[in-house]
Amino acid sequence: MASAVAGAGCWLLFPLWLATALTVLLTVNFGLVLWFFREPQRPRLTDDGLVYAPADGKVVVVERTLEKECFGDERIQVSIFMSITNVHVNWYPVGGTVSYFKYHPGRFLVAWHPKSSEDNERTTTVVDTGSHRVLFRQIAGLVARRIVSYAEVGKAVAQNDKCGFIKFGSRIDLLLPVDSEVLVEEGQKVTGSQTPVARLK
Repeated sequence: MASAVAGAGCWLLFPLWLATALTVLLTVNFGLVLWFFREPQRPRLTDDGLVYAPADGKVVVVERTLEKECFGDERIQVSIFMSITNVHVNWYPVGGTVSYFKYHPGRFLVAWHPKSSEDNERTTTVVDTGSHRVLFRQIAGLVARRIVSYAEVGKAVAQNDKCGFIKFGSRIDLLLPVDSEVLVEEGQKVTGSQTPVARLK
């Protein structure tokens, strides 16, 4: 609507050549916004033994790390970086009950920076499957300035339900039990709700 009003105003206020150029720019901008916020319809995959990718993007970290916020123990971290061209919808990697959720205000370092997991604006969500607890963090990046999460403590969620989105380039960290079998490697591209990231023991 705003683009349409601005476009109409251009034709009333500016010379023909300038109005034409501004209208083209507004149309392209509107198209890019629609493209960025696209929500693809994908097959619903479920498997209680698997952890699916919560986002489209590239795996940038696969390592053991000490998780301090919730568990206080060692976990396998798998991090997925979403560029500005990726779909930015996020999905629950496992099904179960949300046992923990917290929003953390913070900085806006580039999302692939190692300190972004601790310093950037982020949300932390833990889903209890009944057998395992899987943590994932939505992390804002340099351009991303808003995280949306649908998680609520006590809420029952299904695997690959939409859990939120992050605007304009960001990252998701998965923190998995150390006995999980990781099925991806650094540099691999994954598809949210479709690519198995790990197998739970």
